[in-house]
Amino acid sequence: MRGDKSKISLETYRRAEEFIRIGNRAVRHAREENHRLGLPNIYSRNGKIIYEMPDGEIIVKDNSRDDKNPKT
Repeated sequence: MRGDKSKISLETYRRAEEFIRIGNRAVRHAREENHRLGLPNIYSRNGKIIYEMPDGEIIVKDNSRDDKNPKT
């Protein structure tokens, strides 16, 4: 480590860990709700837009202006 500046307290670490847990739970619930409602879950990874359709189909689109050519 680079001295005391890069260290965080145990309390800060525990709070960050809890925030991550809460965020992950919220995302899981939102994904489940979208699935129940028949809505796609949409992600962005490596410059691509990924649609996870309710039937399990995955559609990948380049994150450019040309969104007429989806890649499956």
